[in-house]
Amino acid sequence: MPRAPIRELPDELISQIAAGEVVERPASVVRELVDNALDAGAGQITVRLQAGGVRLISVEDDGCGILRSELPTALKRHATSKIASLSDLESVQTMGFRGEALAAICSIAEVSVLTRVAHGGDPHGWLLDGRSGELQPTARNPGTTVEVRELFFATPARRKFLKTDATELAHCIEAVRRHALARPDVGFAIWHDGKLVAQWRAASGSGMEALRQRLGDVLGTEFLDQALPLDWPALPARDDHPQRLRVWGFAGLPDAARSRNDWQFVYVNGRYVRDKTITHAARSAYEDVLHGHRQPVYALFVSIDPARVDVNVHPTKIEVRFRDGREVHQGVRHAVEAALAAPRSAQAQPATPPATTALSAEPSAFASPVQRQQALPWRPEAPQVGQRVNDVGALWGNEPEKASINTARTGAWLDRQDAAPSAMPEVTRTPSAAEAQPLPDGEWPLGRAVAQLQGVYILAENAQGLVVVDMHAAHERIVYERLKQQLDDQHISSQPLLIPATFAATPEEVATAEAGAEVLATLGLEVVPFSPRTLAVRAVPTTLAQGDPVELARSVLAEMAQHEASTVVQRARNELLATMACHGAVRANRRLTLEEMNGLLRQMEHTERSDQCNHGRPTWRQLTLKELDALFLRGR
Repeated sequence: MPRAPIRELPDELISQIAAGEVVERPASVVRELVDNALDAGAGQITVRLQAGGVRLISVEDDGCGILRSELPTALKRHATSKIASLSDLESVQTMGFRGEALAAICSIAEVSVLTRVAHGGDPHGWLLDGRSGELQPTARNPGTTVEVRELFFATPARRKFLKTDATELAHCIEAVRRHALARPDVGFAIWHDGKLVAQWRAASGSGMEALRQRLGDVLGTEFLDQALPLDWPALPARDDHPQRLRVWGFAGLPDAARSRNDWQFVYVNGRYVRDKTITHAARSAYEDVLHGHRQPVYALFVSIDPARVDVNVHPTKIEVRFRDGREVHQGVRHAVEAALAAPRSAQAQPATPPATTALSAEPSAFASPVQRQQALPWRPEAPQVGQRVNDVGALWGNEPEKASINTARTGAWLDRQDAAPSAMPEVTRTPSAAEAQPLPDGEWPLGRAVAQLQGVYILAENAQGLVVVDMHAAHERIVYERLKQQLDDQHISSQPLLIPATFAATPEEVATAEAGAEVLATLGLEVVPFSPRTLAVRAVPTTLAQGDPVELARSVLAEMAQHEASTVVQRARNELLATMACHGAVRANRRLTLEEMNGLLRQMEHTERSDQCNHGRPTWRQLTLKELDALFLRGR
């Protein structure tokens, strides 16, 4: 190939190259124009489309407008009012800022701008033809309308890659929907070929109330019915120390998980982004409660100091880079974990517990020592001296002697981890008449046990109707959470290896091990350089001593390079504890007394994440009286 001379590219070709980066399809134009409308302070934005946006894209707003003297400059390359210096670029607080979108769009489409300033301007608006530069007065209310016609007319090859009008319309609606979720204070309307296809009115409230209203309008009540609110400030806001990070929004229940990730919305300072750090953090928060490969649903909003995030890493501004990714990862994970931890059954519990009934007159075989003292909510007690964290039987403590209870009930009713489960303790007390009385409204969220079905399910009656509980799955979660709590209370202990495990490491792994030595130590790991290209694992967490130290070290170092390293150790530790809990949980086909069943229900109400077992399957289901009536055609 002959050598070509080096020369400057013409401005028109430069703009078309930029358009190839910024404008992928009509939805890209919609996104850029809506960004500008929001930056202009619009309270209502109307998008009009023809042929899926290929023939016409019109974005109308009621914002501040553009001065006549600035209007011709607005269509030039790298012309913007958003930034003026490097410091402005390093702390961007607007949706648009690069100053190349309008110029790029002008190079591949016919553009006109109709605008009028809101205050102190001309008594009429001005219309600018983007191709000829002609400027003429016209009538308009304060605000701006940008019309883009015949997209890709100057680059017909790009136009051939577009899909059908229906597909392009769907992408345009999705672009506006993403903006609508972030700005519930702004009204949005979308018209296509003269028909209104979507509309979201401005929310009447503010904060979480406004967000809840907008989520219901955009995603439907189905999302809200199966989502939990979250608001996690990393640091308290003070005048001398402003809040560096806040994570808020709604996290979907595990039951609402979908096969696709199309209901995962992440915003950073109001900007919709696709960020691996936040996605990984959210996924790790769901690991303990999600079944299989299902995808969680959520709408998460991260508020952070603009100087601590770089939004100028992608032409479409869909990606961001955080100065401290570990801080963001930890904040998102803790926020979602905290929202999912509270059992749903406890949310309906009355503020003050009811008077003691015959149900709570005696402790059940499932009751913890704290519950025996009627201290609610339940908290795991610290392990006694001499107890091991893998001693499942020790979790239950020693039962006090009761005259009405057989001596077989004294002590833990579960055998050790490696032994077969012992026979269930038998309770000699017969149910009192009080247990057979109708359940007072709101007494216990999971109700009062009435029967056991096929040795697998517990049937309970509550104020709403019938509760069906998978007793093995529920008890497995209870044991699992206690094991985790005991291990957390003891911290992560380290066990030195008799012979250090060495492995060939990449330069990045060596650098990560040297820089993160303190972090590794807190995780119970000791990984030190053995040679310039070799690392040695000298100690591992005690609970993972039987695993592969090299594989664990590689996983942790890879995680440290991108995310929070503790998630790897936590995941491996939880897998071990989940296996222990499964062996220690009450088995199917074990006959339980009413007292034992009620004891299990009470612990479920005060155990974190008790709505799912360790494998993410549900532990209980509610059948309301209305649903039961429908089964038997009552009232028809």
